[in-house]
Amino acid sequence: MLTYSFADIGSDALYEHLYKCLKADIISRKIKPGEKLPSKRSFAKNLGISVITIENAYEQLMSEGYIYSIAKKGFFVADISSVSSKKQILVDRENLSMTSDEERYLADFSSNRISNKQFPFTVWAKLLRECLLDYQEELLVKPPSGGALVLRKAIAKHLHDFRNMNVDPEQIIIGAGTEYLYGQIVQLFGQDKVYGVEDPGFPKTAQVYQVNGAKVKYISLDEEGICVEELIKEKVQVAHTSPSHQFPTGRITPISRRYELLGWASKREERYIIEDDYDSEFRMVGKPIPTLQSIDVNEKVIYLNTFSKSISNTVRISYMVLPKHLVDLYYKKLYFYSCPVPSIVQLTVAKFIGEGYFEKHINRLRTFYRKQRDILLQEIQDSKMSSLVKIREADAGLHFLLALSISCTDDEFVGAMERQGIRLRAVSEYYQNRESMSTHTFVINYSSLTEEQIKVAVQIMSKEVLLHTKKSIPKKSKK
Repeated sequence: MLTYSFADIGSDALYEHLYKCLKADIISRKIKPGEKLPSKRSFAKNLGISVITIENAYEQLMSEGYIYSIAKKGFFVADISSVSSKKQILVDRENLSMTSDEERYLADFSSNRISNKQFPFTVWAKLLRECLLDYQEELLVKPPSGGALVLRKAIAKHLHDFRNMNVDPEQIIIGAGTEYLYGQIVQLFGQDKVYGVEDPGFPKTAQVYQVNGAKVKYISLDEEGICVEELIKEKVQVAHTSPSHQFPTGRITPISRRYELLGWASKREERYIIEDDYDSEFRMVGKPIPTLQSIDVNEKVIYLNTFSKSISNTVRISYMVLPKHLVDLYYKKLYFYSCPVPSIVQLTVAKFIGEGYFEKHINRLRTFYRKQRDILLQEIQDSKMSSLVKIREADAGLHFLLALSISCTDDEFVGAMERQGIRLRAVSEYYQNRESMSTHTFVINYSSLTEEQIKVAVQIMSKEVLLHTKKSIPKKSKK
């Protein structure tokens, strides 16, 4: 039986290290062409790792042509004697550039991707064909800079029906991702304004503002959300916040703080709030939280949302809703922009919403993700680490927080998990002000994971938590 050491594998995932070991032995002909490899189950037992690790390593070797499979017989080493070493290097580099970072892991709790298997391919193909027939003239005409009117009408109706927001289609601006819209907001208000972003928060938000020349201040959070006192202290003029489900903390801003925020904005003409409602569709318990925009009577809120979470992150459509008095200013200053989203995609999304498919799709996704969350929570509860963990903010969005009783640093635990093939990010990584950060709390995204990945990942995590625990585990009483 083949044997390999997993003692010093660096930053490689387990399967990646095994794949490299096997490939090296195949190239050096330590494992001969035609030789049968061990079965996945017996190999996993011999090495003391999971079957899925063996499976991933074999799949990678097979995709590169180093091994092949015969049904009901197993995996065999291919004859690569005719392949030059130079060609092998080129193939390796090509695979490196074409493989996403997420595919290196047994499970990636840091990924905010949604499940590809939930994409409505049949409906999407049908609507795409219909658009090619129904909108032939529109497809060959440049759409308005704010986006196709039919899509903006569909979004306006959706916001009215499901978010209790009364907006005109003209207030809606379509963009290719929220990053594009952040840049447009800076150009609308000017680089001389001070933009306040949440700390901790999504790093890309501040990065996009800064690369567009804006002045950025990091505003801390308390238990109710972004701190209004700090907005005043830092002389912030445009505050960016996610009151319905803050990332990464998962906090929901209560109504009292929402009115406090609106009050802050109303006291100065140049003050505005950017409400980022990025995953509001996925509240697992109760009704969706009302938006700031829906209770704003002074037109101080710019509302942002995206279809990246609800349809696909490759369907690059986001939108913002401008207060009515800013619409004229937008077109006066930014009229020369072309809408960056292809017309065929805009029209397909419009049909998807207008014909009721979007609502059905969201309902299916909620059911699916609720099941995924419940499986993950149950696995954690049934694991040996159950007495050493606390679950927080699990009722909204597609991530929750996992607080662990461990004695090592966050970085050490993340590194230990990485060596086991599990990707994890600590909440402390998202803080700019390191003094106020919370430790030993980790962000658990579950939207892209399969049930098998969840089970394997929890077993591995439980083992690592027990190795790094602060306290002894209470013994279970015998019945």
